[in-house]
Amino acid sequence: MTRTIPHRELRNNSSAVLRDVKNGETIKVTNHGEVVAVLHPPSESSTPRPKIRKATHRGDFREIKSIRLGYPIQPVLDELRGER
Repeated sequence: MTRTIPHRELRNNSSAVLRDVKNGETIKVTNHGEVVAVLHPPSESSTPRPKIRKATHRGDFREIKSIRLGYPIQPVLDELRGER
């Protein structure tokens, strides 16, 4: 069974919508009356398994050398943040 919902319902009730999809329902999502997405549960074959490989290098943050700047860093951080 397929049902159609506006994007606002998806935004406001995403947990319930995703629970319905998980339980096998297909849901079409509209934006201004136009279908823009179709949500359906994944099939086993459509979900790729991640490739796992062992690390090639073992290390930690102690190996990173610290540096001294000749100026304070706070103004630079404020500029990067857009002075929020």
